[in-house]
Amino acid sequence: MIYVIAAVSKNGIIGKNGKIPWNIPADLAYFKKLTMGCTVVMGRKTYESIGHPLPRRLNIVISSSKVYAAKNCITVKEFGEALDLSHNTDVFICGGYSVYKEALPYADKLYITEVDESFEGDTFFPKFDQSQYQRTVIREMKDQYNYRFVVYDRIV
Repeated sequence: MIYVIAAVSKNGIIGKNGKIPWNIPADLAYFKKLTMGCTVVMGRKTYESIGHPLPRRLNIVISSSKVYAAKNCITVKEFGEALDLSHNTDVFICGGYSVYKEALPYADKLYITEVDESFEGDTFFPKFDQSQYQRTVIREMKDQYNYRFVVYDRIV
């Protein structure tokens, strides 16, 4: 199955200057729990913002300009190549904007952490047709920010 996973602010921001503009440890733990043992697909800029392959996951980086020769990391030039190399495991699309935009039509499920605050940023989550999904709030959270873990299941 193909999943999209992202944390998105109230105004649609997912990044600023190559970084996530907030720090929510529970969201990072949720990301880790969901993606562990699976394939993660990300664009080059997202990979570079992390700085290393994510442990115990097959990391596939989409890049037309660089090849990464890191353990547990494969570089491809196109989204379709990434899916071909996922070895029929669950695939989590981890960003950024262009990779999300290309993946959304194929996504079976979206795991979105909705952050109830607006942030300044330069990278947005792509718009998608929410009528194609059943939205379920998994858990409401509050620490430094109010946020919720939401799952969007594609309606067949």
